[in-house]
Amino acid sequence: MKEDEHRKSFRERTAHPPFVSRSLVPSAITLVNMVCGYVAIILTGADQFVAACGFIIAAALLDTVDGFVARLTNAASRFGVELDSLSDLVSFGAAPAYLVYKFGLEDLGIVQGVLFSSLLVVGSGIRLARFNTGVTFGGKGSYSGLPAPAQALAVAGFVLWMDGEGFLLPHDLHTVLSGLTVVLALLMVSRIRYNALPDPTLELVREKPLQAAVYPLVITALLVYQAKALFLAMLLYILLGLVRSVSLFFREVVFQR
Repeated sequence: MKEDEHRKSFRERTAHPPFVSRSLVPSAITLVNMVCGYVAIILTGADQFVAACGFIIAAALLDTVDGFVARLTNAASRFGVELDSLSDLVSFGAAPAYLVYKFGLEDLGIVQGVLFSSLLVVGSGIRLARFNTGVTFGGKGSYSGLPAPAQALAVAGFVLWMDGEGFLLPHDLHTVLSGLTVVLALLMVSRIRYNALPDPTLELVREKPLQAAVYPLVITALLVYQAKALFLAMLLYILLGLVRSVSLFFREVVFQR
């Protein structure tokens, strides 16, 4: 009897090694996300702006994948949430902030350049801390404030667009870039509600085919128009959040009086 119990215990130990966790895979993806942000910073310092933007975009894709994998494997944990936020602060806070500094704001002087570019780090930090502590003002399926990855993609899209076409004069580029950083930082710490993007699953295709059709359309636009499409897609996402918040405000405050 004891021998059977010993064999059963041995099988359980070997089937579920104590050092293996279900959160291993999503956490590994999150760490790769963090490394992408770090590589983007290094490439930005070497004036390799296109490559740096590519790694920021890769980090945003990985940020979506790790959450999807965590939900798929039921491996969501507090550790994963904290690790994801630290990774996001590197990839979507420090990386885009340094990118805008080196791409154009550096020419304003170190004081003004650092002042404007640091707003993206501060905004991302506040946005992520507020999300982690549960201090949110959005409803179910929405975010309170512009998500940090969306802000980083907007920056990457703008830099890629300007680097490729460069139709703005240096003075105009500095003005637009300064304004962009201020607006994006304010949107991240605002209470404006932004819809969470649903996972591209078969269930979404069956239940919401029109919403699912957005994904291939966006991918096609990115392949055809590339940087311009990325920036405009992020701009559209930002504007839709503003319109949605204004409409909700009027419905909840004005029409209920």
